[in-house]
Amino acid sequence: MHYPPEHTGNAPYTAGMVSALAEAGHRVRVVTGYPHYPQWSVHEGYFGLRYQDADGGVPVTRVRHPVPRDPSALRRVVMDATFAAHAAAVGRQGARRPDVVIAVSPVLLTVLAGLRWRKPGLTALGVVTQDLYSRAVSETGIASAGAGRAAAKLEGWLLKQADGVAVVHDQFADGVARLGVDRDRVTVIRNWSHVASGAGDRSATRRALGWRDDEVIVLHAGNMGLKQGLENVVDTARLADERGADVRFVLLGDGNQRSALEERGEGVGRLQFRDPLPGDHFSDALAAADVLLVNEAPTVAEMSVPSKLTSYFTAGRPVVAATWERSAASAEIRRSGGGVRVDPGSPQDLLDAVRGLAGDPARIDALATAGRAYAEEHLGAAAAHRDYQRWVEDLAASRASEGGTP
Repeated sequence: MHYPPEHTGNAPYTAGMVSALAEAGHRVRVVTGYPHYPQWSVHEGYFGLRYQDADGGVPVTRVRHPVPRDPSALRRVVMDATFAAHAAAVGRQGARRPDVVIAVSPVLLTVLAGLRWRKPGLTALGVVTQDLYSRAVSETGIASAGAGRAAAKLEGWLLKQADGVAVVHDQFADGVARLGVDRDRVTVIRNWSHVASGAGDRSATRRALGWRDDEVIVLHAGNMGLKQGLENVVDTARLADERGADVRFVLLGDGNQRSALEERGEGVGRLQFRDPLPGDHFSDALAAADVLLVNEAPTVAEMSVPSKLTSYFTAGRPVVAATWERSAASAEIRRSGGGVRVDPGSPQDLLDAVRGLAGDPARIDALATAGRAYAEEHLGAAAAHRDYQRWVEDLAASRASEGGTP
């Protein structure tokens, strides 16, 4: 469902995979939705039931689907099902049947659209799993526990129909295996940093954004949705007001919870909301902050890996993550050495962690250096793109074992 011009979430990674396959000489076609994330409104200029587009020579077919301004569980299901049905109705281009069809989850129901094409010996089906759908249903609280169990059964069944599943983190491989998928069919291909490190003058950027040199800027960049649990950040900013701390919490981006967060934070002096920034300005803002923040709702632990971490580490600033010890975000913090973790939903712990870093410049430098080194060594796009090429080519070759000709 997600593809540029959406610039956050899963879209940059899907676009990177498409670009890598096309550059390797494969003929690629994209079937996607109408751009709407994270604003949850269709971008201006996109109309009709289908919209033909192109991305660097790759044909893009966009299919219409509803976009709920308030994405409740039922409305999300309707949106996802409509997209999957409409995507499945898109026919092939020319006379040749596709060798490989790739479905990207979320949205999980796109796997159903992929199954419309899967045929042993002729067309292989691969699934890229960016989030664990059933864990998202359970952890965000958008549906009942019974619905979460039903979602797990559905997710397991759909993933077992695929010839191969690619996941973006090692912990997801374990989660997919618990859904009943054979580990031999699961491949880990990590997301990469798709944002360059900031090149602008740090002081000038801070002045342009209204940030003083004598205050600690804690920046959360990205979607403002349920799973981020940003009420914790608003409450931490309010606590900083009460304590007179020289700290400002900045929420940069958009999302379906932004208006509620702005209402909750009305009158909080150490809280700032900023609209999304384009390309270079975004990178410069990350580099100009003192601390970069990952915040997850207390109910969230295993559903996703915050994609913002790749950009954060590249920016070369220390990270504070309000997340549970068992989460994928926590695993990345430990592996990188680029930040510190506190429990989610605790404004006091979050404020203490930020003030502790602010009072220890040597530690800030050490964390920032470790994070950037980790990004350079492990989060490069070239390796991930090469892995996607190999994965797709292996899927195509696997058709021979089903009685077809690769």
